[in-house]
Amino acid sequence: MSSGEVPAGERFDWYADIISREVMPTALSSERPADFQGEAAVLDLGELRVAKFDLSPLRSRRTPAMIRRGDPEQYQLALLRQGATSMSQHRNECTVGPGDLMLWDTSRPSDNAMRAGTGRVRATVLMLPRTVMPLRSQRLDQLLARRIPGDRGMAAILASFMTSLDEVHGSPFEPEASRRLGSAAVDLVAACLAQHLDSESRLPSEVRAQALLQRINAFIEHNLGDPELNPSAIAARHSISVRSLHQLFRDQEESVQARIRRRRLEQCRAELARPGLGAHRVHAIAARWGFSGPVVFSRSFREAYGLSPTEFRALSVKESCTEG
Repeated sequence: MSSGEVPAGERFDWYADIISREVMPTALSSERPADFQGEAAVLDLGELRVAKFDLSPLRSRRTPAMIRRGDPEQYQLALLRQGATSMSQHRNECTVGPGDLMLWDTSRPSDNAMRAGTGRVRATVLMLPRTVMPLRSQRLDQLLARRIPGDRGMAAILASFMTSLDEVHGSPFEPEASRRLGSAAVDLVAACLAQHLDSESRLPSEVRAQALLQRINAFIEHNLGDPELNPSAIAARHSISVRSLHQLFRDQEESVQARIRRRRLEQCRAELARPGLGAHRVHAIAARWGFSGPVVFSRSFREAYGLSPTEFRALSVKESCTEG
C-alpha cells in the first residue's frame, strides 16, 4: 500500500487508519502530518509475516486500552534500514540506528518514536506469533526494547536473511517455499535471541541445527575465494566433525562440497557476463573465486552450463551488444 494514491492532506489519517485496522490498534502522531508519506508491503510466510516500511518520521504508541481492543499476540522484530527509532517497553528503553535489530511484544504497552533527519525511515519487520517462539516469554522479556547490533554473531546472519526477504517482496512463492522460508526465519530469530540471552542450549535440537546450518552457509559465502575452503576447514572452524557436517547437509538439496562449487561457479559466471570486466583473464576470475586451476574450472563450468567459460563470455558480449 502507498499513501501516494491518496490526496496529500489526507495521507497521514489514511495511513494511521490502515495500520490500526490491518495491523493492530495503534495511536500514530506526526509533527508534520501534511507532508507525510508512507509505503508498506507484507509478505506471508506460513505462520509469520514479514513487512517492509518506508515512511516519514512519526510516533507510535500502544496503550493498555488499545491492546484490549485488538492484539495479534506477536513478537515483532525490526531491522532498521534507514533513520533512527527510540522504543520504550517493559521498563526498557533503547535507540537503534541502521543495521540494528529491535524486539517488542504487541501484548505490552509501548512507545516508539521514529526519526529520519532529512529523509525517511525504512525498516523490515518480522511478525512472529508468540506460539512459534521456542523460548519462554519470561526470558524474552529481557530483550524487549533492547538494541541488538546487527553486525556480529547470529544477529548478522539474521539481518542478512531479513534483507534478502526485503528484496523478494512481490515475488510469487509456492506455499511450500513460503513455509520453508518462514520456518528458517523462526529458527534464525530464536538462535539470535538465545545467543543474546546466553541460552542457546535451551533451544530444540532442530532449531540449533538449522541455526548452525545458516552460520555455515554464511561462512561459505564469505570465504568462497579461499582455495582451502573445504569440508575439513569448515568443520574445524565450527568445532564439529566432518561427519557431523555431512549429516547436517544430508537433508539439503546439495552436499556441502556441491554448494561451494555451485556458488563459486555462479560468482564466476556473473563476472564473465559483466562487460566492464572484459579485460580480466578467465583464469584470474577463476582464481579469485577459489578454483585451483584453469583446467578444473573449465571442466566444472562446462558441466554446469554446457559452454566453456570463453564461449560463455563471448556469447554474453554478443547479447549485450545486441541489446545495446
